[in-house]
Amino acid sequence: MRIAVSSDMDEPVARLLVDELRGRGHTVLPHGALRAGDRADWAWSAESAARDVAEGRADHAVVCCWTGTGASIAANKVPGVRAALCVDAYSADGARTWNDANTLVLSLRLTSGPLLREILDAWLAGGPSAEDDDRANVAHLEEIR
Repeated sequence: MRIAVSSDMDEPVARLLVDELRGRGHTVLPHGALRAGDRADWAWSAESAARDVAEGRADHAVVCCWTGTGASIAANKVPGVRAALCVDAYSADGARTWNDANTLVLSLRLTSGPLLREILDAWLAGGPSAEDDDRANVAHLEEIR
């Protein structure tokens, strides 16, 4: 799978994220502080990774900033992106299942190595619900302006 990854800071958890994804066999498309020459600010780096998803260059994105809030807001501004700030495996699984989220958002401050692995396990194993009400909610997102 192709996964765009952005971070506004070159923090150990961001580097671990890249290493973990590559170790699981995924192609990582780095942005922000993870790629030389990129603008690292949270709004710009999260937007770049989200655009990779929206424009089909990536299957998913993982965007990071200190709290995760700014990166989430920026990624969700990109049409077609459904970004979810996940603090544990349960929220990651729910985001994939009920919200068909295609962009995982992580807090650099709150995410430890073991927690990162649990979140990635749930995110990567998850998929969208086939339930009519769940599909209707996701479809309605395109109608909200």
